[in-house]
Amino acid sequence: MSEKQAKKYMVDFVLRHLWHKISRLYNQKAAEQELTGSIGYILLNIEKDGTPSTQLGPKMGMEPTSLSRTIKTMEQKGLIRRVSDKLDKRKVLVFLTEDGLEKRRMAKDVVMGFHESIMNTIPKGKLTAFFEVAERLDTLLDEELNNLN
Repeated sequence: MSEKQAKKYMVDFVLRHLWHKISRLYNQKAAEQELTGSIGYILLNIEKDGTPSTQLGPKMGMEPTSLSRTIKTMEQKGLIRRVSDKLDKRKVLVFLTEDGLEKRRMAKDVVMGFHESIMNTIPKGKLTAFFEVAERLDTLLDEELNNLN
């Protein structure tokens, strides 16, 4: 087996390759709305009652600097508003504006459309196996990360 063929069957290579394609798809769809995939993902992760900005980064795997820059851009575009907690000024909640809610609906439609496409294309048994493997990989990764600490 050639090195190129061997890469094709490495789990991390396949996952990264697929995520890159999904990311490109989401970014192209977001660009139609003058947004980015990251903005769409943040829109989908902001709760109705507000979300602490400190929870968004870990939830999405974004570095604090990238998150801060994206949040600032979203605020400038009128998609979100930040509100300081009345009791603890260090705590900031992020809320969607009306425009943010509309863009969130669009982002959700894109994600759900892609999900439906997968569900209609791949047999249920294969998807069940995929999710079982994904859960096992998640557990394995948690173990590997815990061993580093």
